[in-house]
Formats: sequence, C-alpha cells, structure tokens
Amino acid sequence: MNILTSTAIYFTLFSGTMITLLSSHWLLIWIGLEISLLAIIPILLNKPNPRSIEAASKYFLIQATASMIFMMAAIVNFYSTGEWSISNTINYLSSFMLTMALSMKMGLAPFHLWVPEVTQGISLMSGLILLTWQKIAPISIMFQIAPSINYTLIMAMSLMSVLLGGWGGLNQTQLRKIMAYSSIAHMGWMMAIISFDPTLSILNLLIYIMLTTNMFMLLYYNKKMTTLSLSSSWNKSPLLISITLVVLMSLGGLPPLTGFSPKWMIIKELVSNNNIILPTSMAILALLNLYFYMRLIYSTSLTLFPSSNNIKIKWQFENTKTPSLMPTIAITSTMFLPLTPTLSILY
Repeated sequence: MNILTSTAIYFTLFSGTMITLLSSHWLLIWIGLEISLLAIIPILLNKPNPRSIEAASKYFLIQATASMIFMMAAIVNFYSTGEWSISNTINYLSSFMLTMALSMKMGLAPFHLWVPEVTQGISLMSGLILLTWQKIAPISIMFQIAPSINYTLIMAMSLMSVLLGGWGGLNQTQLRKIMAYSSIAHMGWMMAIISFDPTLSILNLLIYIMLTTNMFMLLYYNKKMTTLSLSSSWNKSPLLISITLVVLMSLGGLPPLTGFSPKWMIIKELVSNNNIILPTSMAILALLNLYFYMRLIYSTSLTLFPSSNNIKIKWQFENTKTPSLMPTIAITSTMFLPLTPTLSILY
C-alpha cells in the first residue's frame, strides 16, 4: 500500500469516527459508523493472505449486521418520537436494539466471538486499530444514550463479558488472541459503569487505549506472536521484556500501577450506588485475566536461565525498529496512579 492510498484510508477512518463523535442526528451517526467500517477493511487486508481475508470478511459481516440493527433502531425511534435527534428520549424497543447493535460493534458478550478470530487473522498494527480506535465511536454513542439504556441488560452483558473475557484467555498461547480476550473483559468494565457515571467509562477507555497501545508496540518491536517466541526474548532484550511484564501487570489492574485506578474508581462508584454483588463478582472474575497475564510473566522471565546458550531455535537478528514513543507510553501506562485523585475531582 503506497503512501497516498494509506493516507486516504487513514484520513477516511479518522473522519468517520469524528462524524460519529460530533453528530447529534441518528443518520449522520450511522453514516460515520459506515465510513469507519469501509475504511478499516483495507487496513485489515494490509498484508493479503487467506487468514486476513477471512478475518476481514467476518468483521464486515458482523459490523454490517450491527449497522442494519442500528439503522432499524433509529427508524423505530423516529416513528415513536417524530425526531431524529439523539438527545430525544428513546423508547424501550429502540434502546434494546441500539444496545444489541453497539454491543456487536464493541465485541461485548455474548456477541464477542468474532473479536479473537478477527484479531488473530490480521497484523499487529491492524489489531491495535481494531481494539482501540474502533471502540471510540460505539462507546461515544453509549455515552450519549446512557440515561435510556436498560440497566439490567447492560449489567448482565458486562458481567458476562468480564467472565468470558477472562475464561476464554486461559488456554490461549497466541498473544493477539490474549489481547482480544483482554479487550472483551475491559469492555465489560466500561459498560458496567455506563449507567451510573458515563464520564468514568470514558476515562476507563482512555486508560485502556493507552495500555493496549503500549502492549502492541512492545509486541511489534519484539516481533513476537506466541507465548513461546516471547519467552525466548529475555536473553536478547531484557529491558523491553521487563517493561512488557510491568505493562501486563498494569493491564491486570495491580496496584500501584495505572491499570488499578479505573477498576478502583468503578468499584467505588458501584458500591456508592448500593450495588455490592456486581463489583464483588467483577473483582473476583478479574483474577482470571490476571492469571493469564501472570502466566505470560512466568513463562517469559521465570523459566529460562539468563544465558544465550539456551536459545537454539531462532537466530538473533538485530532489530532495526526504533521505539520512539515507547518510553513515554510506558511511563504513563505504569506510573499514572498518583494522578487518580486529581482525575476523580475533574470528572
């Protein structure tokens, strides 16, 4: 893909998301989602092979189905209220259909099965865009319709996402699939708080994007796709592997790292709204995610003797990639917790 084509595609992707973010008309929001969908298909097919073609086809079919349900919900809401404005009160049927459509677009359980399959079939950078940038538009719509969302439905889907996102990643050895299941679990945390405090959900999204970007950049720099290949990197680049381990612990929500702050604030907000069982269940189920993060840490740094003589499989070529933004992102991904009181005051 030449520079002009890639510039046009990425600009179209950016424009589609911005149209969705800045619009208050249901048709314009739908158009923005469709522009983003059509723009990301060539990005998923950046390196054409049978796996990427299959992944792009699955993604297109799922997203097209979700867009159809979304459009139907907008039409039902128009016939019910007589207006196309998103700020208008949404009726029960339209709210239900919108929740289903946006859950399919975000990969929220039980519509999550496409996320690991699509992420596994594409490149690391395409997977990064899929798991971060493509979540912004659906969550911004959920932010705007938060008062009209069915509380029981979204809570059940959130709890199921945290459960299946942790359970599905337990037996995975492919790093892209592990990041996909991590994304499903984090979506569950974001949607659990959307009915009580939508601003906190956006804060969680920003921290999730920061952590996931850091993790994908580390994997891209190390050129590693599996747990086995990552475990052979300790002797070659111990500093980068050490940063990877700390970022994984931050993704798992361990204090005193950055990833602990959104979970802490979400649990605090749910408890203050007299909701005890849900945050307790989510905190327990988060241990599933922490388990496969710790398994990566164990297999990467605690099972090999620190000697290059143990590496007999792959030749150690010099890495030509420059980790330019990695120090900044790594620091913000791990040392952002002291600013949590300031953020809690701001939101």
